[in-house]
Amino acid sequence: MEAFGQFVPLILIFVIMYFLLIRPQQKKVKEHQAMVSALRRGDEVVTQGGLIGKITKVKDDTEIELELSQGVKVRVVRSTIAQLRSKTEPADGA
Repeated sequence: MEAFGQFVPLILIFVIMYFLLIRPQQKKVKEHQAMVSALRRGDEVVTQGGLIGKITKVKDDTEIELELSQGVKVRVVRSTIAQLRSKTEPADGA
């Protein structure tokens, strides 16, 4: 029983680390994945490199096309989108 008492502080440290570091990071990753999967044409985004552009085409699950300025289009890996600046409204089902 005395050996178990020596491991109690280690267990407490792990529990504290889980709630202060691991769990918030997992939540942040899930939010980022949800944001990236909801991207569509017309959204204005910021890449991890700091480039700001508007999505002109969603090529597939891993790639999108951004227009950085008039006539300047680049292909970007979806997971490198860091922030959504403005979201386009969905078209009315007419």
